[in-house]
Amino acid sequence: MQTALIVILILVCAILILDLASLERGLRRGKKQIREQMEGKTSARLTTSCPNGAAEGLLEAVNDLLELRQQEGADYRRKEQDLRRQIADVSHDLRTPLTSILGYLQLLEDDSLPPDRRREYLEVIRGRAATLQTLITSFYDLSRIEGGQWKLEREQVDLARELGDQLAMAYEQLEGQGIRVEVSIPEGLPPVWGDRKAVVRVLSNLLTNAYKHGSDHLTIRAWQEEGAVVTAFSNAARDMTGEDAYHVFDRFYTADRTRSGQNTGLGMAIVKALVEQMGHRVEASLKDGEFTVTVRWKKR
Repeated sequence: MQTALIVILILVCAILILDLASLERGLRRGKKQIREQMEGKTSARLTTSCPNGAAEGLLEAVNDLLELRQQEGADYRRKEQDLRRQIADVSHDLRTPLTSILGYLQLLEDDSLPPDRRREYLEVIRGRAATLQTLITSFYDLSRIEGGQWKLEREQVDLARELGDQLAMAYEQLEGQGIRVEVSIPEGLPPVWGDRKAVVRVLSNLLTNAYKHGSDHLTIRAWQEEGAVVTAFSNAARDMTGEDAYHVFDRFYTADRTRSGQNTGLGMAIVKALVEQMGHRVEASLKDGEFTVTVRWKKR
């Protein structure tokens, strides 16, 4: 009896020693895997060769933490790349009008320059300076909006009236571009909730986008849906692609691949930021060469 008990104890001790050895090997393996994960040599999940519930639970928790770290790292790298691209785009857009201004200033230094040519150069410089001012102002405004520094007031806004005012101010530009305007706004259109200044900025930017990049015609429609008033700005955009329509609200994105300095890509980004901060929704679509920006304004 005593001999049997001793044998059992020896077997139990041997099993425990084997389990401890297996656990130690598993921990060493896990340590190696974690080091490789930290060094970026692998992205594989940690595994254990020993069937131990506590160890498996610990590895599962560690795997979750490592996956979270990898996701945070990927997000950081993506944001860093976006920031670098944005800085490069801003630098390019600032440099373009500045280079032009400096070039014409150098031409003006010629004392033999005829008066009419001098006036012509001064007009060009004035136009480039206005472009530069618009870019800087737009970038500053977008930074304020996205940083929560643009304080929005909640008030009822008469969309029909504000749209009529913006159309009147944009009439000369639209006519100068040879764009035929068709407006369909029903009477009795109810007001929407929003910040009046922000609504005006959205409508102004949409009209500016239409006469700068549209052609032939601009159709503006408004109608009611359940709980919302919808406005749609549609214009011919034959050179536009599906990718352009998809990215139209991205900051600094522009279909003008030459980036001439006339199209900074900030106007539509401001539209999206303001519309969403007021609690509304905006989307863009391209169908059969017709580009449409639709805003769904909540009535309450």
